[in-house]
Amino acid sequence: MATSRVLVVNNGTLSLPQLRKRFEDLGSETDVVDAASVPARLDSRHQAIVLSGTKVRAFDGDYYKPLIDLVMGADVPVFGICGGMQIIAVANGGELKEGTQRVGGYDVRVDKEEAIFSYVKPTVTVFHRHTLYLQAAPAGFRSIGRSEHAPVEFLRSDDGRIFGSQAHLEFRSDGMDILRGFAETYR
Repeated sequence: MATSRVLVVNNGTLSLPQLRKRFEDLGSETDVVDAASVPARLDSRHQAIVLSGTKVRAFDGDYYKPLIDLVMGADVPVFGICGGMQIIAVANGGELKEGTQRVGGYDVRVDKEEAIFSYVKPTVTVFHRHTLYLQAAPAGFRSIGRSEHAPVEFLRSDDGRIFGSQAHLEFRSDGMDILRGFAETYR
């Protein structure tokens, strides 16, 4: 069986090595591009796209337009992590709100019927490092995880191809198990 390959879009995260290692530990090779260098189309080498967190605010639609065009036009599974999820949500009409800064492990309730949550309990502990929160799922998406701090901790497109996590899944064991569930969508 051929090794799966993931295109990781680095939006300026500090944890790129940890994110790549998670996918490599799951048996996928990774290629990295920055948001300003994404290809216009995905070639057949990649079976999934992962968008990292970002230090640039997700509101910069012009900057992220090529990335959104790639994500929305691709026919492979996509996972946006923290700022990556926010970029997808804002591009599709979602609203972010400034809130309290959270850094560390926080509990989130997830919808267990979602395949990406196959390896976790109904409440997961995930790592947060942010101050912006998605207030509601944009049209074409729905919330599949929530917490006392945010109504949309996890997001899924109605067609089941695009996922997002407010948390940094590259940290903590529950994060790894959620990424394991995602990896099964592209193998």
